Amino acid sequence: MKIKLLLPSIFFSLQMHAQSYQEIHRKAIVVDTHNDILTKVMEKGVAFDTDLKGKTHSDLERWKQGGVDVQFFSVWSDGNQLNPFQFALRQMDTLDAVAKRNPDKIVEVSNSKQLYKVVKQHKLAAMFGVEGGHQIENDLSKLDSLYKRGARYMTLTWNNSTPWATSAFDETFTKDLLHKGLTDFGRQIVHRMNALGMMVDISHVGEQTFWDVIGSTTKPIIASHSSVYNLCPHQRNLKDDQIKAIAKNGGVIQVNFYSGFIDSTYIRKKDIFLQKHKSESDSLIKSGMNEFMIEDYLYSSYKDEVQALRPPFSLLMQHIEYIINLVGVDYVGLGSDFDGIESSPLQLDDVTSYPLITKALVEKGYSEKDIDKILGGNLLRVLKANEGKL
Repeated sequence: MKIKLLLPSIFFSLQMHAQSYQEIHRKAIVVDTHNDILTKVMEKGVAFDTDLKGKTHSDLERWKQGGVDVQFFSVWSDGNQLNPFQFALRQMDTLDAVAKRNPDKIVEVSNSKQLYKVVKQHKLAAMFGVEGGHQIENDLSKLDSLYKRGARYMTLTWNNSTPWATSAFDETFTKDLLHKGLTDFGRQIVHRMNALGMMVDISHVGEQTFWDVIGSTTKPIIASHSSVYNLCPHQRNLKDDQIKAIAKNGGVIQVNFYSGFIDSTYIRKKDIFLQKHKSESDSLIKSGMNEFMIEDYLYSSYKDEVQALRPPFSLLMQHIEYIINLVGVDYVGLGSDFDGIESSPLQLDDVTSYPLITKALVEKGYSEKDIDKILGGNLLRVLKANEGKL
């Protein structure tokens, strides 16, 4: 008799549990600090206010399905881009056009007050993040211009260094660097960003640059899309002393979903995959296709092989929990890198997948308050701490 009475209550409890993570996700302000859709749509010649399922990780309707409230749109070019500042403006124009066509769905915002207003209207609040300091072309006035256009963080370097800051790639692999870390001009840029209210992003920078930033900034910093070095020893990930320094600074680490930054075995498996298809990629190189487009082509052509390369979803959660266990729940968030990566963990197929993170956090026993912080509250705290006018 007792067993019969218990069964309905257990079922009810499980049902409420299933509903609760969806309700928590719906009520939270979900922020993603890094998405490369602007680059992707320029390469493919498509618009992200159309249905791009199967072509990209992101589009306007799928952000809504994933419960995303705030998206930072990455403005990116590599170090070989001619006139990178003008190229950055072209990418910003792409978002401007989509926002103009869809005022009921997406609105560009420039501060937290506007952001909260747009979120309450159930629209996507959009900001820019400039990925690579080379795009200001060593000119503080161009930094100011990008801020006026809506850039609310700048990643000081991409993989390429600038004359004033060295990247993680170069500090790791390039011998005989002319300098390492921030120059005096690099410190001027950090101070100018602090004064403008533009968050300083240390994803992609070398360790010396990182510590120079810590010694220079007067505001909390972010890692817009980085994960944990101790779990996956890649130069793009953060070591324990760096994570602790960001927490002490009051900043936040936005965990990257890229398989290569989550799973220490992924890069080796990817290399085997690319070697297997080398003759095909060589012919594509001869045709003039760039490295990123070739990878995109190969990954879309051999889906079963690619699926086998993906790490389990649980590894992403390990990175999030590692940061929480090391420094506390106030210093971690989400920076997916969707549409800038060729592989993400299983189940995290596109921007509709964010509720799975909330579900996992509920199952692990995190409170709604702490989940709110992880999903976006921590980043919003840092954004507000950086805001201010000259």
